[in-house]
Amino acid sequence: MGKRLTYYILIGLVLGGIVGLAVNAYFDDNGGAGTKQAADIAGYFSIVTALFLRLIKMIIAPLVFSTLVVGIAHMGDTQALGRIGFRSVAWFLCCSLVSLVLGLVLVNFFQPGVGLAIPIPPIDAASGVDKAAFNLKDFISHIVPSSMIDAMAKNEILQIVVFSIFVGVGITAVGEKAAPLVRGIDALAQVMLQVTNYVMRFAPFAVFAAVAGTLAERGPSIIGSLAYFMGTFYIGMGLLWCLLIGACFLIVGPRTALLVKYIREPLLLAFSTASSEAAYPRTLEALDRFGVPPRIASFVLPLGYSFNLDGSMIYMTFATVFIAQAYGIDMTVGQQIMMLLVLMVTSKGVAGVPRASLVVIAATLAFFDIPEAGLLLILAVDHFLDMGRSATNVVGNAVASVVIAKWEGKLDVLEPAEIDPLPAPFGHGPAVDRDRFGG
Repeated sequence: MGKRLTYYILIGLVLGGIVGLAVNAYFDDNGGAGTKQAADIAGYFSIVTALFLRLIKMIIAPLVFSTLVVGIAHMGDTQALGRIGFRSVAWFLCCSLVSLVLGLVLVNFFQPGVGLAIPIPPIDAASGVDKAAFNLKDFISHIVPSSMIDAMAKNEILQIVVFSIFVGVGITAVGEKAAPLVRGIDALAQVMLQVTNYVMRFAPFAVFAAVAGTLAERGPSIIGSLAYFMGTFYIGMGLLWCLLIGACFLIVGPRTALLVKYIREPLLLAFSTASSEAAYPRTLEALDRFGVPPRIASFVLPLGYSFNLDGSMIYMTFATVFIAQAYGIDMTVGQQIMMLLVLMVTSKGVAGVPRASLVVIAATLAFFDIPEAGLLLILAVDHFLDMGRSATNVVGNAVASVVIAKWEGKLDVLEPAEIDPLPAPFGHGPAVDRDRFGG
């Protein structure tokens, strides 16, 4: 099923592109009324994508909770948990710094905002992005959930992680008395991974609808007007992939060469739906087959969704300086370093904020007196850029999980990259292998 599903997703991607461009071309020829018709058709396509993403959101909270709690419980060692947590956060901070610096260097080298051939929005134009939607004070106080039910209902991943850590550590402290609870949560993890396999059957349709709807409404012309900006940004993401995989190769060794093969399905999902979240369940399974124990992957991955969004990081520095260049604002080296430090802090925990990258960029623009209206330059192509950012986030978090597992000396034997139809959770027959969890 694994290889077939990947092919079906690729077919959906190609067919979606063809249908979307055909719809846009047909209605574009009909004049002004055609634009509205194309937007209406795109809205119908978006129903399929929205349903799929809601299905994904439906399973993420119980999946994160169950796999993380079981993993911690079977570690049986709070010192190991603290060590893994420290190494994860240290790796995330280093990757964030590299991503931000790379974006800063490349945007200064390519200068995509200089000499734009399109009209620059007036300085007082409203971008429509609420920069007050995120600030450091709210983020810090938001880490701890006031209610676990509320955190799960809203898919607040960081809050779910915090609660799950407390539950897992509590189970470890209680010991044998909590064994029935561990078995129940273990069973929940297996059930949720089986549900994931059912949900993934809809992925090719969601990919087709997402691509067709986007191109039907916006067409190829919007890409052409900012092609240099988009092209240089994708070059930056390609370099970031090379750096991440190269660092993984230095730590893990030649086995790293197979990593992209194992995560290709979640990569395609994240790229085509422009959602890192859509790829989470499949990434968890792919990492297990690659040899990362579930007790490590189930801890590092959800933590990475709040602290290790490498694709979003490189975009923040790249887009901010691009807007400054478009308005002819020359930022000094000192200002750019200050911007980098500001983004290092404000970018953490943005995964739960709608249009998170744009929110942080808007706040940064205001901090440095750069016209917020500049966001209008990139809003039209943000979806296409978000596709690349989402895929890069998957690569960054997969690499982080593999590296942490290697540092812990826990990388297991490689399993086949493909999975059988309706596989058992984590690919281990009717039940989860206890040895994989460390029990």
